[in-house]
Amino acid sequence: MPDILISNADTIVTMDDARRELHGADILIRGGAIAAIGHDLPAPGARVVNAAGCVVTPGLVNTHHHLYQTLTRAVPGGQDALLFGWLKTLYPIWARFTPEHMFVSAQVGLAELALSGCTLTSDHLYLFPNGARLDDTIAAARDVGLRFHPTRGAMSIGESAGGLPPDSLVEDEAAILDDCIRVVDAFHDPSEGAMVRVGLAPCSPFSVSRDLMRDAALLARDKGVMLHTHLAENDEDIAYSLAQFGCRPGQYAEDLGWTGPDVWHAHCVKLDGSEIDLFARTHTGVAHCPCSNCRLGSGIAPVRAMRDAGVKVGLGVDGSASNDAGNLVAEARMAMLLQRVTGGADRMSAREALEIATRGGADVLGRPDCGRLASGKRADIAIWDVSGIDSAGSWDPAALLLAGPTRVRDLFVEGRQVVENGHVTTFDLAAAVDRQNRLARELAD
Repeated sequence: MPDILISNADTIVTMDDARRELHGADILIRGGAIAAIGHDLPAPGARVVNAAGCVVTPGLVNTHHHLYQTLTRAVPGGQDALLFGWLKTLYPIWARFTPEHMFVSAQVGLAELALSGCTLTSDHLYLFPNGARLDDTIAAARDVGLRFHPTRGAMSIGESAGGLPPDSLVEDEAAILDDCIRVVDAFHDPSEGAMVRVGLAPCSPFSVSRDLMRDAALLARDKGVMLHTHLAENDEDIAYSLAQFGCRPGQYAEDLGWTGPDVWHAHCVKLDGSEIDLFARTHTGVAHCPCSNCRLGSGIAPVRAMRDAGVKVGLGVDGSASNDAGNLVAEARMAMLLQRVTGGADRMSAREALEIATRGGADVLGRPDCGRLASGKRADIAIWDVSGIDSAGSWDPAALLLAGPTRVRDLFVEGRQVVENGHVTTFDLAAAVDRQNRLARELAD
């Protein structure tokens, strides 16, 4: 692969350790990594990408998604429901999914993320009807070209045993652990620059047993992979924890081994001060999903308090059935605005929200090789054209989340171009969208 020189960028927002911003500067990509950043870099024989009129940032990082839900946006009956009612509406639809549904929804969801500047995404797949496997989404990520951190989720307690999901969507716990071992052995790459890493992710406290949570934590640590689940998402979630376990979600997580630098929890809208301190002390991460939390009426997560306490926080678009979009830069703007709503206009700056969306998310996923632009880091780079109407009149085009585009011009992952001039280059997106719409109509019928 030839060297690539991204040249003459108006601003490079590095998100490096010094949070440098360079003007009129270049980035040299060599062999999937950043070889140099600076002015007038020599690059004989390199392919040149002109970034004049553009802001360059690290690729954005998405720490929580359910890609399969891209097939069930704006479903009637679930449009105005709270979390538990929304799930009960959608579970019977998801029970009809096949491997084709999983693959196509992941393709389209990943492409949507790429167009919004995302280069690294996790995915939480916790149901496997009709022969579907985690392998289906991993194959889609390879087609699209994004760096991928899928998690092998699970549900084991159905309605007949007091859980929320229908019995048809739950699995035997021994079979769940066996498949966790299979996917980790088959796909997990612990090396720096890995394109695929696998995590273990029992769905939630209301859909799996305490034994499975504990066994998954033991298995993950034996295999050296990360742990992920939903936690403290809304008031219903807190009430369930108190009624079923006699404690708040933070205590539940700590008792079962679900805190530590190898753990990140989605949502955490209802964490209290003691739980925030617990997460800070144990270096446990949080995936903040502001748009989904608004859509389901769950509340506003205390991100300012988390950040001030030292909790690792990244962003997640969550599933497209509870967000209806998978635009990560729009998610970052929403995160900034909601913190301002709760505490004033100085509560969170545009640059802090962008930091959460880049190096913040990378740190949550245990990827210090990503999320920042510095020599030796991976060449995951987003180029934003700020010469158009979105930024017209802006005095500070690098403040993208105040006045900037929500669609990336160019996107590089591991030095390979995935988006060029606003179009996905790696596969036929139009054909995938047509296929997705056909599948969605068949599900609706």
